[in-house]
Amino acid sequence: MAGRRLSLLRPFRMKKEGPGTAPAQHPEEVEQSQPLQEDPGQDRTQEQDRARGRFRRAAQAFLKFLGIRHRKTKITPSEVMAQPDPMPSELKVHPEVGTASTDSTANCDTAVTDDGTNSNTALPELTMEVDGATTEGIADTESTPVQCLPDALSVDVLDEGVVSAQVPAVVRYIHWWLTAHVSAGHVLDNTLLALTQAHPADVTISLLRCAPSCDRAAAVMWRTIASSGTTLEKVLPVLLSVMEDWPWHSTCTSDGDNADVFALAATLALWTIVQEPQCPGPLMEYSPHLLMALLFQVFITTEQMPEEVESFWRGCREEHDLPTDPNRFAVLSMKALLCCLHCEDVVCSVEHNRGWARLLNARSRRYAVGLLAREMRRVSSPLCSRIALHLLELLSREEPCWDLPAMAFLVEVLDCLDMRDWGGSVLQSLSRHLWSECPERRRLALRGLLVLSQDSGMAKRIWSLSDSLVQLLGDEDRDTVWMTLSVLDNVLWSSVWTQLQKRVQSKDPLISTPTGLQLAEALRPLFDHDDSSVREGSMVIFTRVMKLIERAGKRALKPHVCLSLLPLYFHRHDENPVVKKASQKALLAVTRFLKRRDLGRLVNTEEPWSFGECLLEKDRSRVAEYVDQALPYLWSPQQPLREAAVKFMGVAGRYLRGQYKELQLIIDALQATTDDSSPTVSKLALENINFLRAVQRAPYLQQLRDQLCRAWSTRPSVWGCVCLCCCSCVES
Repeated sequence: MAGRRLSLLRPFRMKKEGPGTAPAQHPEEVEQSQPLQEDPGQDRTQEQDRARGRFRRAAQAFLKFLGIRHRKTKITPSEVMAQPDPMPSELKVHPEVGTASTDSTANCDTAVTDDGTNSNTALPELTMEVDGATTEGIADTESTPVQCLPDALSVDVLDEGVVSAQVPAVVRYIHWWLTAHVSAGHVLDNTLLALTQAHPADVTISLLRCAPSCDRAAAVMWRTIASSGTTLEKVLPVLLSVMEDWPWHSTCTSDGDNADVFALAATLALWTIVQEPQCPGPLMEYSPHLLMALLFQVFITTEQMPEEVESFWRGCREEHDLPTDPNRFAVLSMKALLCCLHCEDVVCSVEHNRGWARLLNARSRRYAVGLLAREMRRVSSPLCSRIALHLLELLSREEPCWDLPAMAFLVEVLDCLDMRDWGGSVLQSLSRHLWSECPERRRLALRGLLVLSQDSGMAKRIWSLSDSLVQLLGDEDRDTVWMTLSVLDNVLWSSVWTQLQKRVQSKDPLISTPTGLQLAEALRPLFDHDDSSVREGSMVIFTRVMKLIERAGKRALKPHVCLSLLPLYFHRHDENPVVKKASQKALLAVTRFLKRRDLGRLVNTEEPWSFGECLLEKDRSRVAEYVDQALPYLWSPQQPLREAAVKFMGVAGRYLRGQYKELQLIIDALQATTDDSSPTVSKLALENINFLRAVQRAPYLQQLRDQLCRAWSTRPSVWGCVCLCCCSCVES
């Protein structure tokens, strides 16, 4: 029975280490063969007996399948020897392996074929239990190398004979056999492909576990898997799930093994696959997911890694001569994948702009991601569209470690999406990060809103975030404030254009009263911002708010508009011509809103000082309030604004006669500007101080004059000359 079982196997040719042929073995000697050797590269565990049992059962099934196949196909060893050169999917023998002699005296077993003839074959040493009996093996494969091994079975045969629990053991056996036989060639390609086709997850995870550092045998297996497009298409999602689950991927294979898998092990496997892509179709299909997974690894591995990951990577680095840091290896893998996708121009352009080096720097990596996205957008818009959809899916998972790179890439490729279909999803993802504790995430969210606000269809949706945008105007970050103003500007302009087209049919207010008041209150302090772009943008939006607010809200808005008169007047002298022009337009809009034609006529005059005099003349009851507003401008970094503030203080002093405390406050403030860096400002401050002191003394001199006049009326002969003299002094 044992001889009959062995006759169903394909012939195995063996080469001897020396000249001559090996002595023939008798059936009795075969039964005494040595047990199967375990993988020398694997450490023994406490469950050694259980693992060896699984291994024996897998090997048993392996030989059983070979017998099943030959019974079905009825191919004799002689027919196999006589076949022409096989196709790639068929049996492949390494070129260096010769053909052993078929002489009956050679080292072989006598096998009976279906037609009754005898055939001499050589088998690798396998010992296993089948139905309580022991299947015979032959001599040690190390001393007598196997010349060739039967190729794979068809998928239906595997499905018939292999149970899921045996798949990991079969994968370990194939890896062990390829490790032991360097010149094995491709004899197990079809076996591995059929097994992977039927059980892709078990094969992938098992191979990552038994060879995480991707040694030579594992590299051969990964390339074999990549040689079939249908097989690679089933394996890539498994590799992707491992890569995304940093730093370990927890899963359980069908044999009950739940050991964690390193994410970097899957990256090594992908790197091996993309070196010589034989079937680029599946790589194109999963390229958005793979590129983003590699990009996330660049970001994540810049942080401190667990000790186990560092030890694992140290071994990989020594074995494959890889970069010191895993993030550098992730960058290399990204380059290789982009070249596989025919995006060599992207790789070269990013390299020319030092983008790859900046991607490894924590301070500049966000800029590098934007550069990469823009270059990919230029080369392949469809690819960027698929990446954008994938990023929206990732952002919906609320994974903190993915937010930053995902947002940085997404905002650069938003124009690749159709906002009629995806605008709501994009807006939801961006709005979630407006109040993030990370300033960088807030800026990225605002940049995305800035892109969306250029679409008239999205402007109304963005206006629903007006409360959050108004609050962001008070942020300390300059970029955050500037982008918020830009978003509001685009949204308001779009609203104006839309409402102007529908004004005849619709009487809805352009801006509601509460929103208008919030905007006016938040915009007014920005007139004095350090950044000129912020100053100019705040004035422009303030002007539009006055024009767009509903009629019922104009009365409530009037106090805010009155408080903006003086700041806009001072910035009429701004050193920046853009801000100067914006303040002039805003000042004209304010005078129209307040219906102050007298002030409006003085806005564009060549004597801007006259505007302040007219303002104080008409609003004498509010002079003290205007003085309080003008005091900070005495220390403005701009010399023209300091000069305008000093002159305004001198004019305001005329309307504060008899108010000793208010005048003294102005004098003390001007005294601090007498040592100003500008001689013009310091000289003007001294002149106004002398003038205000005279105004401050005037009430006391007037009181002395009145007393002298009363004394003269009682005794004119005595006090006549004195009174005349004193009155002339008082008048002077």
